[in-house]
Amino acid sequence: MAIDRKKMTDEKRSQLVADMRSAEKQRQSGYREQALKLFPHVCGRCGRDFEGQKIRELTVHHIDHNHDNNPPDGSNWELLCVYCHDHEHTRGVQEERSEVGSTNQQGDGSLSHSPFAALAKRLKQTE
Repeated sequence: MAIDRKKMTDEKRSQLVADMRSAEKQRQSGYREQALKLFPHVCGRCGRDFEGQKIRELTVHHIDHNHDNNPPDGSNWELLCVYCHDHEHTRGVQEERSEVGSTNQQGDGSLSHSPFAALAKRLKQTE
């Protein structure tokens, strides 16, 4: 659905954003509640057990990273604590940084990272 932003009033834009956020929250709560009923309240990576108020730290990770793929049997989900979930989503970024760092010939042992180091490579991939 194409939306002409120039013709949309601020009020309509705010309502659209609110509706989208509400739909996202409803969708997330639906599969989270399902996953919490299906699986034991244990992080699938670190094995930490969650109960009571701590259960809020347990998140649903989509194995294929597609948040619209929510089979009722939970086959695309795993419960992860917030820390392991963060790690899962930064894993590819860290590996990419390592690749860029290994080709860096500065040899100064700097921990600095250039976010644009692989930009040319990425742009070529999109062509």
